[in-house]
Amino acid sequence: MTTPGEVERTLRAELRGEVDFGAAARALVTMDASNYRRVPLGVVTPRDADDVAAALHVCAEAGVPVVPRGGGTSIAGQATGVGVVLDLTRHMNALLSVDPAARTAVVQPGLVLDRLRDAVRPHGLTFGPDPSTHSRCTLGGMIGNNACGAHSVAWGTTADNVIELAVTTYAGTAHRIGTGWDGAPAGLRELVGAHLGLLRTGMPPAFSRRISGYGGLDALLPERGVRLAQAFCGSEGTLGVVTEAVVRLVELPPAPALAVLGYADESAAADAAAGLLPYRPLTVEGMAEDLLGAGAAAGAAAGGSVGAGGAGRAVGLPRGRAWLFVEMPDEGAARAVARGADALDALVVTDPARQRALWRIREDAAGTATRTPDGRMAWPGWEDCAVPPARLGAYLREFRTLLAAHGLRGTPYGHFGEGCVHVRIDFDLASDAGVARFRTFSEELADLVVAHGGSLSGEHGDGQARAELLPKMYGPDVIRLFGAYKDVWDPAGGMNPGTLVRPARLDENLRFEVLPATPFAREVARCVGVAKCRTTESGGPGVMCPSYRATGEEQHSTRGRARLLHEMLAGEIVTGGWRSPEVAEALDLCLGCKGCLSDCPVGVDMASYKSEFLHHHWAGRIRPLAHYTLGGLPGWLRLITRLRAAGAVNAAARHLPLPLPGLARERALPQLAKRPFTRGAGAGAGAVAGVPGPGPGPAVTLWPDTFTEYLAPEAGHAALRVLRAAGLDVTVPHGGGRICCGLTYLSTGRLDRARKVLRRTLDTLGEVPGPVTVLEPSCAAALRTDLPALLPDDPRAARLAAAVRTVAETLEEYAPAWRPPRLDRPLVGQTHCHQHAVLGDAADRRLRERAGLVGEPAGGCCGLAGNFGFEPGHHEVSVACAEEQLLPSLRAAPPGALVQADGFSCRTQIAQLGGVRARHLVELLAEGLTD
Repeated sequence: MTTPGEVERTLRAELRGEVDFGAAARALVTMDASNYRRVPLGVVTPRDADDVAAALHVCAEAGVPVVPRGGGTSIAGQATGVGVVLDLTRHMNALLSVDPAARTAVVQPGLVLDRLRDAVRPHGLTFGPDPSTHSRCTLGGMIGNNACGAHSVAWGTTADNVIELAVTTYAGTAHRIGTGWDGAPAGLRELVGAHLGLLRTGMPPAFSRRISGYGGLDALLPERGVRLAQAFCGSEGTLGVVTEAVVRLVELPPAPALAVLGYADESAAADAAAGLLPYRPLTVEGMAEDLLGAGAAAGAAAGGSVGAGGAGRAVGLPRGRAWLFVEMPDEGAARAVARGADALDALVVTDPARQRALWRIREDAAGTATRTPDGRMAWPGWEDCAVPPARLGAYLREFRTLLAAHGLRGTPYGHFGEGCVHVRIDFDLASDAGVARFRTFSEELADLVVAHGGSLSGEHGDGQARAELLPKMYGPDVIRLFGAYKDVWDPAGGMNPGTLVRPARLDENLRFEVLPATPFAREVARCVGVAKCRTTESGGPGVMCPSYRATGEEQHSTRGRARLLHEMLAGEIVTGGWRSPEVAEALDLCLGCKGCLSDCPVGVDMASYKSEFLHHHWAGRIRPLAHYTLGGLPGWLRLITRLRAAGAVNAAARHLPLPLPGLARERALPQLAKRPFTRGAGAGAGAVAGVPGPGPGPAVTLWPDTFTEYLAPEAGHAALRVLRAAGLDVTVPHGGGRICCGLTYLSTGRLDRARKVLRRTLDTLGEVPGPVTVLEPSCAAALRTDLPALLPDDPRAARLAAAVRTVAETLEEYAPAWRPPRLDRPLVGQTHCHQHAVLGDAADRRLRERAGLVGEPAGGCCGLAGNFGFEPGHHEVSVACAEEQLLPSLRAAPPGALVQADGFSCRTQIAQLGGVRARHLVELLAEGLTD
């Protein structure tokens, strides 16, 4: 018997690509975006088709199964396996050629869909199938699952858009298949010839979303042209590995318009969808308002908060409680739909930005629907079953009844124009009783789908979630034919076993069963693997995930880190527990930006997970020096101030030949202020030079955060000037440096110390009479979210968290009549990632607009991230993060542009890497007052 070590050594000898049988590599691919988990033997990242053939040959000789994997966004478990996982995204990700005249492209399987679409857009072309994961799903994965997306009503499934495939089988044999029998494996033509009658009359009635099983097998009929490549699509890695594909491109409408139709309820919208098909729409998408209730964060991107009831109007949707999004090639066609549809209300959207904002609600549903409106987690499993469009309304009514009968909740939405329904359901997959209910419900729902002439899978494939139930849909004769079809391609059965043919049970290999019943485990399990953190597209306000964008490594994505934490808690592969070096390495490059808290559709908070891990990881041990120097920064700065040693420290920092221990040698230390902010702020009611006294308006407390107090007092004085000019009664509490949000202790995982500091802060501060204005976004975020989480039993913590405001929020709420000075200047800079993720910047944008500041600070992350950029080994990643958006925006700044950055870290990064001085928004406004 061949041992894993022998397989690994042979693969290393035979391949040019990487071979990794280590714990971290295996842990990263135990799961996809499904409920399932299987532990692989190792991971191989082939460089080319020859490497694929060599890997398959070695595995076949050793009897080791193989699972091809792209972006790992499969929802049914088919991208997990117990043998060798082939990661086709690292090297085999090229767009090999484009022929605009023929409207074709040649792609490798690891190419991300959006990279193809970006490349062919200048030619007025696109690839028709467009699942909501288009920013990270790969062409190989789309071929494996026969992915569809919103536009398949016009442009078909992936199978409809594949012309030729290069395929390598388990034994290492290469095939090139297209139309006709050329390239077919031995015995396939004879198998089809012996079953022509079954293929013609034994398959369920065909409709556009019959994806389940080898649902395209009847494409091999002679009257259908023997389309080998089309029949191969949807085989979920069970037949062979695609190493290259020739795909068909379609013409991209130059100015599509969106008709949004409002209906009384979901059933009415579903009943109406099929009637819109004669208008020849590009897409007909449906959703009801309960999806908006589950996806408030997504709706906020469209310009407002979202909740139940008036949710639709909050994001600019027409009147109704359910909606159809009908995209048409042009405005005239969209208005014809709006006039002709029997809808309660309708609107036509032509502005591309507004269309994108509305579409984001729908695209993020794969993640936002993982929470029911009341906050419970919901899971995939019945994510994409489909029925003929004319049956959709009746099916949905019976589906809702079935949910209620089992005491379950879900939020249906999806491709109503093709009868495909997406839904995540609040199954209890952690208890025996809950798993039993999951099985019973699945069996009954499969019967319901089949009764309506539908398909158990409408675009994501069956995997482990539904393959066991395929006999309900196809019957025993067709199921036997499926087995024979696989055996022709894969006689040894080594390609992705347990999927589609001779499948695993739908209630085994569940990923939750290995986790302990702890709150932290429940948080880690929140990551469902939709992999929005794996996007590399730049631009826009999004932050997640800066370290993945810099390195391209899965372990440095939010999903990768969550997977490693999952396996750490499971203890099967990652066996070191809280002392795990694999998890420590992955979290080392987490910037703590909290971008995932807002940008991840399910709200994974990796910064908090990192703090919890570091708390346990270093418990009872001597920590890295940076945890004591940077992590204890407030205490050190307070001590230096008491000793009146700021000048000496600044001089030493400028002239020391070597960096301080525990700090990056590439970084210069920021200069300490000669005089702390509160010494010159007239704490209490007194005025100071150049600062007006208290105003007659509402009382406001200005928080003396560590950065403002010791490093940037000019921002504090500017805030006093602006807030008092607005008529507010501003006080600055004295605390002798004892008032602190605990941020640096949180970021280094010193949670016990953070709790002590926060309790001391609450004792020192006492009750505050009104809003607490915090200048430093990271401190405001810590007070608003981390403070009540760390001190849940202290009512003062919740009260202080609720009182926290940014400067812009304070002015908007408590001095609404005040008009800021008109600066009328262009603006560049950086939005702090914690402001983006936790606080929001809508009030800041409105304040800048009133002040005549034109332009927006850059999105993304500046890369310094508090202590991160000052720690040894982080400089390269820190700079790479800044180079994504921040530094290019500074270089492209128009003449005379002001540079704004409210975060001290952002200002430091801009000064050190950009060579310019950035200022807090209040500083810019204060200068306007002075002038």
